[in-house]
Amino acid sequence: MSPDEYCQQKAARSGSSFYYSFLFLPPERRRAITALYAFCREVDDTVDECQDPGVAATRLAWWRHELAAMSAGQAQHPVTQALHQASASFNLPEEQLREIIDGMEMDLQQTRYLDFRALSLYCYRVASVVGLLAAEIFGYQDRRTQKYAHDLGIACQLTNIIRDVGEDARRGRIYLPIDELQRFGVPASDILEARHSDAFRRLIEFQIDRAESYYAQALATLPAADRKAQRPGLVMAAIYRTLLDEIRRDGCQVLTQRTSLPPLRKLWIAWRTWVRG
Repeated sequence: MSPDEYCQQKAARSGSSFYYSFLFLPPERRRAITALYAFCREVDDTVDECQDPGVAATRLAWWRHELAAMSAGQAQHPVTQALHQASASFNLPEEQLREIIDGMEMDLQQTRYLDFRALSLYCYRVASVVGLLAAEIFGYQDRRTQKYAHDLGIACQLTNIIRDVGEDARRGRIYLPIDELQRFGVPASDILEARHSDAFRRLIEFQIDRAESYYAQALATLPAADRKAQRPGLVMAAIYRTLLDEIRRDGCQVLTQRTSLPPLRKLWIAWRTWVRG
């Protein structure tokens, strides 16, 4: 199996909305974004699938070493072998790839965030940096597109957090800021023990509204000259905003269920958004 085939299988198996966002790209850009996505999945799985934080930290350290080896043309893993070509073709900074690992490492160091400012750093590292790298692969002319990519990354990560509240709680993690739990009168124990309430619903609706504001801000920032090139991000936004609509419509029952869209619906949204440009 070639490095590109490995990355393709890694991306396809995930069923992620991110995967659907780059289905219609030309081959070189699709290979590059698939390699980037596979890298993100590998380091994320290192944290989520490892029960021992010490072992997970050691594996993340290995990935840091592997990035250095990649830069020297000595990558060992098929993902970094594929990513090496993408980095060379689209000038992807190793520093930003390292920041993604920094973000995953935060999951080993803390399970709570005091306020949105603290959470924003996490969102920047695990999502906005990915957005900035993706923008390089898709191509742009206007530097304002970087601001769009940053805000879209925040919006997408906030959507992930909303969708996964229950799943994260079962891992002992609460990403919703502590000061906002207090403001809405939702004890952390309610989240950890999956106790839904009107107060919790209002808290999640507040989170949805904030995510929506980041989507709106991102789309308003995207220059018209770069809209066509950045269509994969528009696809991602369309799929994720539909997901937020479904969560709100279901009464924000994210403690006990993980709302998702069927693959055919994702594909339809992707095609429709791509055609509209």
